[in-house]
Amino acid sequence: MTGATAAALAGHPFAAGLSRQRIDRLGALATATEIPAGRRIFAEGEPAAKFWLVTSGRVALDLQVPGRGQLIVETLGPGDELGLSWLGPIRQWQFGAVAQLPVTALEFRSAAVEALCDYDHELGYQLTRRLLGTAIARLQAARIRILDLYAAPRASTGVPR
Repeated sequence: MTGATAAALAGHPFAAGLSRQRIDRLGALATATEIPAGRRIFAEGEPAAKFWLVTSGRVALDLQVPGRGQLIVETLGPGDELGLSWLGPIRQWQFGAVAQLPVTALEFRSAAVEALCDYDHELGYQLTRRLLGTAIARLQAARIRILDLYAAPRASTGVPR
């Protein structure tokens, strides 16, 4: 199984630029996972102790909004990272996640990855840069969604601005 997960990891954009040795080390910690459509992967507020590299399918990140229920805030697909909350000091899911389509992914226990990063600081640095890049991109996407949500409505005068 280790060879198969290392090969799958090597083909994922997340591993681009990592050495073969580091891909093998990280791949040894991965478990190939299949998640059926409709299954909740994690819920907002639960402890965060895993993350996934999505290889196929689609996942909706959602948020419980009082009076509105579950609101989808983003969808993820092949090549995306799922589950960044384990990086924070609280280690609690900030969003929920549901498989919209059947998902295949590489699953990692965060404690094992952290131990590997303590052993191999360069790998830790590389993973941190990748995950931080993902977090920044998601913050920017959320910012744009919020601006759209709270934008002042245009007056319908019939005259273009």
